[in-house]
Amino acid sequence: MSFNINRINPNQTQVFFHDGRFETLTNEELDEFLLHMGLSEVNNEQNFLE
Repeated sequence: MSFNINRINPNQTQVFFHDGRFETLTNEELDEFLLHMGLSEVNNEQNFLE
Protein backbone atom coordinates (compact mmCIF):
# COMPACT_ATOMS: atom_id res chain seq x y z
CA MET A 1 0.00 0.00 0.00
CA SER A 2 1.38 3.41 -0.87
CA PHE A 3 0.48 6.71 0.73
CA ASN A 4 1.58 10.30 1.32
CA ILE A 5 1.37 12.14 4.60
CA ASN A 6 1.06 15.86 5.22
CA ARG A 7 1.10 17.58 8.63
CA ILE A 8 -1.78 20.09 8.65
CA ASN A 9 -1.35 21.43 12.20
CA PRO A 10 0.68 20.46 15.30
CA ASN A 11 -1.70 17.64 16.27
CA GLN A 12 -3.16 16.47 12.93
CA THR A 13 -1.77 14.79 9.85
CA GLN A 14 -3.57 13.84 6.65
CA VAL A 15 -2.77 10.48 5.10
CA PHE A 16 -3.52 10.31 1.36
CA PHE A 17 -3.71 6.83 -0.12
CA HIS A 18 -2.95 6.35 -3.81
CA ASP A 19 -6.39 4.83 -4.39
CA GLY A 20 -7.97 8.23 -3.61
CA ARG A 21 -8.89 7.73 0.05
CA PHE A 22 -7.60 10.00 2.79
CA GLU A 23 -7.80 10.21 6.56
CA THR A 24 -7.04 12.95 9.06
CA LEU A 25 -5.26 11.49 12.09
CA THR A 26 -4.22 12.86 15.48
CA ASN A 27 -0.60 12.33 16.54
CA GLU A 28 -1.64 9.27 18.57
CA GLU A 29 -3.61 7.79 15.66
CA LEU A 30 -0.68 8.49 13.32
CA ASP A 31 1.71 6.67 15.66
CA GLU A 32 -0.65 3.67 15.73
CA PHE A 33 -1.04 3.74 11.93
CA LEU A 34 2.72 3.87 11.36
CA LEU A 35 3.30 1.02 13.80
CA HIS A 36 0.68 -1.01 11.93
CA MET A 37 2.44 -0.23 8.64
CA GLY A 38 5.82 -1.23 10.10
CA LEU A 39 7.19 2.33 10.19
CA SER A 40 8.14 4.43 13.18
CA GLU A 41 9.07 8.04 12.50
CA VAL A 42 8.46 10.36 9.55
CA ASN A 43 9.43 13.83 8.35
CA ASN A 44 6.87 16.56 7.67
CA GLU A 45 5.77 15.22 4.24
CA GLN A 46 6.68 11.80 2.92
CA ASN A 47 5.82 9.29 0.20
CA PHE A 48 5.63 5.65 1.25
CA LEU A 49 5.49 2.62 -1.00
CA GLU A 50 5.03 -0.89 0.28
